[in-house]
Amino acid sequence: MNGIVRNMTAHSPTKFACAAIASLGLVFGMQLSLPAQSAAAAPCPDIEVVFARGTAEPPGLGFTGTSFAEAVRLQSGGRSVGTYAVNYAASADFNHPAVVLHGALDGIRDAQGHLRFMAANCPGTRIVLGGYSQGAVVAGLATMGGMPPGVRPEYAADVPPPMPPEIANHVAAVVLFGSPSDRFMHDIGAPVVAVGPLYEGKTVEYCIPLDTICNGAPAGQPNALHVLYGVNGMPLAAAGFAVSRG
Repeated sequence: MNGIVRNMTAHSPTKFACAAIASLGLVFGMQLSLPAQSAAAAPCPDIEVVFARGTAEPPGLGFTGTSFAEAVRLQSGGRSVGTYAVNYAASADFNHPAVVLHGALDGIRDAQGHLRFMAANCPGTRIVLGGYSQGAVVAGLATMGGMPPGVRPEYAADVPPPMPPEIANHVAAVVLFGSPSDRFMHDIGAPVVAVGPLYEGKTVEYCIPLDTICNGAPAGQPNALHVLYGVNGMPLAAAGFAVSRG
C-alpha cells in the first residue's frame, strides 16, 4: 500500500516498559484533567475521532481508542473534539470465522455510515478514522476503493460498496494500531487490510516490532505486546500526525 506511513519502532524491554509506564500516567492524567465533551454543546465538532475497538473489548472506543482520542484532544490547540465508537460485535469467536467476518462487515457499514453522516451534516468537521487490532481491519476496509482482494465468493455479496469519493475530502487521517499483517490475514483465510487509494496518503500504521499480530508472524494467539498500544506512546505520536493534517 504505497503512501501509507508505517511505524515499527524498536524498543529494548527496559526502555519499552519505562515508556509504557510514563505514557500510562500521561493518559490517565489527560483523562482526569480534560473536561468531558458535550454533544449538545458541540453538535459539529472541529475534529471527530471515529474509532473501532479491538477484539473482545466492551462497547465503546476501547482502551487504545480512548487513549488516542484523549491525545487528539490534548494536541488539538483548543479545537473541539468529538468521538464516535464504531458499533460492531468485535467478536472473539474465531472457532466460527463467519461470525467474526459478519461482525466486521457490520462495523465497516457502521463506520462508513457515520462518515457519510458527518460529511453531509458537519461538512466543516475534520474526521480522523482509527482502529485497533480487529478494529484496524474494520477502519482500514471502510476506506476500500473496491472489492478487497481475498474475499471469498460466498461473502462477496455482503461486502458494502465503497464510499463516494468525496467522503475522502472530509477525512484528515486514518490511524491503524496493531493491524493484522497480510500474512496473518492470509493464514486465517480473510482478505488483507487494503486501504483505498484516496486514503493511502493520509494513513499511518503503528506496529510494535515483536507484536505477532502485525509483524508478519504466522497466525496465532496475540502476545503480551499486542495490548500495549494504549500506553506505549504511539497514541500521542498518532495524534500528532492526525492533528497536523487537520
